Amino acid sequence: MDWQGQKLAEHLMQLMLVFFAVAAFITGYFLGSFQTMLLIYAAGVVLTSLITIPNWPFFNRNPINWLDSSEAEKHPKPQPAPISGPKKKVSKK
Repeated sequence: MDWQGQKLAEHLMQLMLVFFAVAAFITGYFLGSFQTMLLIYAAGVVLTSLITIPNWPFFNRNPINWLDSSEAEKHPKPQPAPISGPKKKVSKK
């Protein structure tokens, strides 16, 4: 899954969960059934999971182009600078 695919999956998941929450609440309210509301929302969560969790091909529309190993060797990875803590002042008594 590429970066754009992750963004799409996140957006799709949020929209579907909100839609199923609203639909479940309205249905449960008009039928007067808390159990029906929970079943509709649980079905929505399962459907949302089946759509957004697997790595479907439409989430890979913008593949990342990796560097060749020869290119990576030309540009070495920068080394982190040594961390030095604050120096304490020695006071003379």
